[in-house]
Amino acid sequence: MCGIIGVTGSADALAVIMEGLSRLEYRGYDSAGVALQDGGKVWTRRRAGKLAELVEAVGDAPARATAGIGHTRWATHGRPDDRNAHPHTDCTGRLAIVHNGIIENHAALRAELEGTGHTFASDTDTEVLAHLIESHLDVGMDLAAAVRATLAVAQGAFAVAVIHAGDPDLIVASRRVSPLIIGRADGLGLVGSDIPALLGQTRELYAVDDDQLVEMRADSFRITTLDGAEVEPRPLRVDWDLEQAEKGGYDDFMLKEIHEQPRAVADTLLGRVTPGVGLSLDQTRLDDGELREIDKVFIVGCGTSYYAGLAAKYAIEHWTRLPVEIDIASEFRYRDPVLDRNTLVVGVSQSGETVDTLQAMRHAKRWKAKVLVITNVVDSSMAREGDAVLYTRAGPEIGVAATKTHLAQLVAMEVLALYLAQLRGTLYPDEINDLIHQLHRLPEDIARVLESNDHIEAVAEQCKGVRDFFFLGRHVGYPVALEGALKLKEIAYLRAEGYPAGELKHGPIALIEEGTVVVGVANRGHLLDKMLSNVAEVRARGASVVLVSTEGDEATAALADHVLTVPDSHELFAPVLTVIPLQLFAYHLAKARGNDVDKPRNLAKTVTVE
Repeated sequence: MCGIIGVTGSADALAVIMEGLSRLEYRGYDSAGVALQDGGKVWTRRRAGKLAELVEAVGDAPARATAGIGHTRWATHGRPDDRNAHPHTDCTGRLAIVHNGIIENHAALRAELEGTGHTFASDTDTEVLAHLIESHLDVGMDLAAAVRATLAVAQGAFAVAVIHAGDPDLIVASRRVSPLIIGRADGLGLVGSDIPALLGQTRELYAVDDDQLVEMRADSFRITTLDGAEVEPRPLRVDWDLEQAEKGGYDDFMLKEIHEQPRAVADTLLGRVTPGVGLSLDQTRLDDGELREIDKVFIVGCGTSYYAGLAAKYAIEHWTRLPVEIDIASEFRYRDPVLDRNTLVVGVSQSGETVDTLQAMRHAKRWKAKVLVITNVVDSSMAREGDAVLYTRAGPEIGVAATKTHLAQLVAMEVLALYLAQLRGTLYPDEINDLIHQLHRLPEDIARVLESNDHIEAVAEQCKGVRDFFFLGRHVGYPVALEGALKLKEIAYLRAEGYPAGELKHGPIALIEEGTVVVGVANRGHLLDKMLSNVAEVRARGASVVLVSTEGDEATAALADHVLTVPDSHELFAPVLTVIPLQLFAYHLAKARGNDVDKPRNLAKTVTVE
C-alpha cells in the first residue's frame, strides 16, 4: 500500500521525489515524508495527512540535494501521525530508510536492539531495520552489506530503500513480496514501488525480484541476490504513458476510468483468437496436455477481484463441466484446501501485487498445483511467478475503487472459460467462435450503457438521503449485487449489503422497511421470474426498488420505482453490462455526499500487506 520513490544524480532531488509521491497518491496513504542527502548529513521531513501537508513543511530543504528518498505511508504498526511517518532514521541520524510491508518479527528484534542501547523514536516495525543496519555499519560493513545482513534476519514482506550520509551518491534497495522497480536515465538513478512514480523521469525500467538487492548510483547500478550473486537486470515493458494517467477532462479519475471501459474490454479481447489455433493466453509455461488433465479449479482473489472470480465460476462450470471453488485469498491457504497436480488455481489481482493472492498462489505451487494469473500489470510479481498469465490490458487505473479493471477481469475470465472448453472439447469450435463474436460486441454495448449516465445521476440524486441499501441478484446477478454493494460502501460510505435474492426470506427481509432502497439485478435470464418474485416481496414491505433490467422489458420495469437499463446479451456475459449502472449509481451518490471518489477513506489501491 505504501509508496516508495528514490532518486540519485538529480540537480533537484526534492522536486523529483515530490512529483513521484504525487503519482503514488492513488495507492492510498495517511502520511508522507522525505529524506535528502545534505553535505554529510541526512535531512528529513515527515507529516501526517495529505501530501499538501508535506509540501508546506519542506520549505527549508537543502537547495542542492542530489539524492534522497520519499514515502507515502498507510499505517499498519503505529498511529498515522508525524512520529510514525517515514522515513525512519537510526540513532546517529545519518541513515534513513523507507519501507513498504510488514516485519513480522519486529518485536523480538526491537527488544534485542533496545537491550544493546538503541533508542526508538516511533512505534513502527520499520524502525527496527534502521537500527539493525546501524548495528552492522558499526562493525565495519559498508551500506550494501549492512542492508544485506539486516534483511537476512528480517521475517515478513518488505520493499526498502536506504540512504546514508557516508555515501551520498548511493541508494540501496531490496524487496521480498512487496513490489519494487528501478529506473535509469542520463546521469539519474531511480527506485520506486510502482511504475507511475518513475515514468515521468524515464521509460528505462527494470524489475527487482524477491530477495534481490540493488545498489543504485547516479551513473550505474548493480543487482545481486541477498547471498551476493550478481543478477542480470531484467527490463520491464511499459505499454502506457503519463498522459493516460491524467484525468482527460473528467472531474476525477474514477469517472474517466468508468468511461474508458469500452476500450479496456476491447483491448483485453484483442488478438485472443489465432487463425488455425483458436484461443490463446499471453504467456504459458504449461502444455495443453497438462491443462487437459485439470480436474478442479480454484479461483482466489480479494474484494472486486473476488467478485469477478465468483461470476467466472458460473461460466467455467457451465462450459467446461469442471468443478470450481471460489476463495477469498486471505483465507485460502489457512483452510488447508485440497490441491494436487491436477488442480488449477486462478489468481486474480488488478495490480499483480496483492499480497494475500500472491501468497495463496505460492501455497498452491507448494502443493504442485498449476497456477494461472489474471492481472493488469505486465511483469508484476504474480505474473512472473504464475505458470500462465492472461493480461487484462485495461491500462493504468488511478482511482482506488476498481471499475475498468473489474470489467476487464470479467472478460478475461470468460476468455479463460472458453479456452479451457476448447482444450477439453466440451464446446464445438463453432460454438466457441459464436461466443467470442458475442464477446466482441460488448464494447459497443458498454458504450450504450454509459449513455445513461445523466439518468443514473438523477436516480442517485433521489436516493442521496437514504442510509440503508440492499442489493439482490440471482445466478450471475448475485456477484454483480455484491460488487454494487461494495462500490457503495467504498466511495459513498453507506450501509449496503449484497445477497442472493433467494436468501432474502432467510433473515435479511426482517430489515426491509419503509425508506429502505433495494437495488435488484433483473436483466433477462433463466431465473428472472424468480427474481421478480423476490422484488415483489420487498415492495410489499415498503422498500423503494431500483432495478437493472434489459432494454425493452416493460414488465420488469413496471415493478420498479427506478429502472436502469442495459442491452440484451448472453446471460453469462451480462455482468459486464449490469455492473456499470451500479458503478455510476455509487459514483453519483458519493459525489452528491461530497466525497472524494478517487481517494476513499481508509482504503488503498494495492494491498501489499496481510
